[in-house]
Amino acid sequence: MTPGTVAVEYNLAMAKNRIAVISTGGTIEKTYDELEGVLENQLSVLDVMLASLQLEGVEVVRVPLMNKDSLEMTEEDHDLIASTAASMAAAHDGVIVVHGTDRLAVSGERIVKQLGTPRVPIILTGAMRPYMLRNTDALQNLTEALLAVQTCKPGVYAVMHNRVLAFPGVTKDRQRGTFTAGESAI
Repeated sequence: MTPGTVAVEYNLAMAKNRIAVISTGGTIEKTYDELEGVLENQLSVLDVMLASLQLEGVEVVRVPLMNKDSLEMTEEDHDLIASTAASMAAAHDGVIVVHGTDRLAVSGERIVKQLGTPRVPIILTGAMRPYMLRNTDALQNLTEALLAVQTCKPGVYAVMHNRVLAFPGVTKDRQRGTFTAGESAI
């Protein structure tokens, strides 16, 4: 060290962001049943997707809530998703809900109705095509959700296809195969 210089010590051991990832099933987690020739929600592939990502500075807490196609979800399921998101938001730096796209907006609206503005970001994401298919949007959407949950202000959002949309008022545009902000379907 030369005269007049000051040594500065940096603490590189930064605290990790604790992110709760709630899995509910949906297309993103569908697997192909070769014997029946159908895509089903039988096994979770979310752990495989998370393991393929570099998540430095993030501690993921997995919450396997259910593994359903969202078209099969009941009002009680949406209430359970909302209450679980609320309890995870109280104890974590952010929450991601992996959800089927057909009823994702219903759960997003239910979370807003029950919580108003949560103290941390709650991100809902899913996929139009299963992770197991070659031409899937699953890993992109999960990656975007992981970034958004660390950078968005507190609120409830749908994150897919390079877009962050705030609830209320998010809807699925079935013709375009994505989500838009507009009039709420609820």
